[in-house]
Amino acid sequence: MLTPDLPRRNHLLAALSEDDYIRLLPHLEGIELSKGQVVAESGVSQGYVYFPTSSLFALLWPMEDGAQIQTGLVGNEGVAGIGLCLGTLGIPGRTVVQSGGYAYRLAAAVLKAEFDRRGLLQHLLLRFTQVLLIQWHRVQCAGSIIPSSSSYAVGCC
Repeated sequence: MLTPDLPRRNHLLAALSEDDYIRLLPHLEGIELSKGQVVAESGVSQGYVYFPTSSLFALLWPMEDGAQIQTGLVGNEGVAGIGLCLGTLGIPGRTVVQSGGYAYRLAAAVLKAEFDRRGLLQHLLLRFTQVLLIQWHRVQCAGSIIPSSSSYAVGCC
């Protein structure tokens, strides 16, 4: 069993004001995650977002042939399950624990209430979403320039 990390080992949570952090703290549930655990699935209503402290999440995109490509990684710099900010069913794809460890999860209802406050957490989540969109764009560009048989293009799972 892992020793729980402090929530502020996650950079987004660390960037919150003291008031915002104290308001969120009772709603943050520390959990241990195992490699391969699915935390978000396309078309399935998501109950939580995850703020990793020592775990790593792979963002996977389904291909027509059933294969999946890794479009991004989320570690303690961000949040997994950001699709909750974009609507009830989020974004296509799945989020899987690539490296087990610790994270703090926040219920969807609490996230929505915080997002509706239009405060610092909303700003940080929107900025992180922008970073993910840039990652996805780079993966798409690399895939269109580099032959798909190249291991450099994208890591297939």
